[in-house]
Amino acid sequence: MKAMIMAAGVGSRLMPMTSSVPKPMIPMANRPLMDNTVRLLARHGCTELIANLHYHGDQISSYFGDGSRFGVAMHYSPEAELLGTAGGVKNCAWFLDETFVIVSGDALTDIDLTWLVEAHRRHGALATVALKEVPDVEHFGIVITGEDERIRSFQEKPRPAEALSRVANTGIYVFEPEVFDYIPEGFYDFGKQLFPRLVEMGSPFFGVTMADYWCDVGNLETYRQAHADILAGKVRAAQEGRLLVNTPQQQVLLGEGTELGDGVMFTGSVVIGPGCRIGDGAALSDAVIWANTSIGPGASVRESVVGANCQIRPGCRVDPGSAVASGTEL
Repeated sequence: MKAMIMAAGVGSRLMPMTSSVPKPMIPMANRPLMDNTVRLLARHGCTELIANLHYHGDQISSYFGDGSRFGVAMHYSPEAELLGTAGGVKNCAWFLDETFVIVSGDALTDIDLTWLVEAHRRHGALATVALKEVPDVEHFGIVITGEDERIRSFQEKPRPAEALSRVANTGIYVFEPEVFDYIPEGFYDFGKQLFPRLVEMGSPFFGVTMADYWCDVGNLETYRQAHADILAGKVRAAQEGRLLVNTPQQQVLLGEGTELGDGVMFTGSVVIGPGCRIGDGAALSDAVIWANTSIGPGASVRESVVGANCQIRPGCRVDPGSAVASGTEL
């Protein structure tokens, strides 16, 4: 089966962490986020894959290559100018010539894609959207369905009191190739243009609510939360490194080649990338540290993300909510 990974976005909500790396390639438990997506697709029989590329796209194609080491065949669709979500897919119509899956490159999930495709076929659908119940509707595109799971309407980031549903569009879809008849050439958007058009036309357009894990890795808080969920075993995702500590209250993933000084203190969920150096008496709490970063003796990092190749000097304090761009010296 064929699938497309949406990987062309800039990832502006995660700046400055994405200033030198595309969002699909940000470290997630010491592997690129998109690494999990490719492995997920392969597990469910989607072995012919294409990804659209734009922002630092060469990093994506260099890492995945032809896909053979993942058990898939990878193809790429560079976009000199962004074509929008639907426009980017339309640009790959030459490849997507059978029932196909679309997965956003900036989410962490272990969705049962086999179940999703089966639901799509059971409905005889042209298009199917995977939905997920969310507690904070004001941050998502909300989807309203009937009892038959046919999509009736949408609300974009409604206030909680005004929300007609609590299920969000996850950016995971199944389409029939006939959908290309309704997508013009050039820039075109799923949420703002194609989906309202399908509803208006009365097309066989359905939404099914998933029970599996899904996290929109859209900001620093959800990025750190996704790491905590991986270490807590709430989502099936690959990890790189060894679990130094693994208790219900504390999980620490240590990347290969990382050196720890004496008396280093850990609190909550901490992920340290490969090749890091953590000095004596340093304190790390609910933090994500990227590769080859040095944290000096007595320094502290709390509820923050520190990029690759950083120098956090002795005694420095990185306070909650901070994002330290790669290559920074404090």
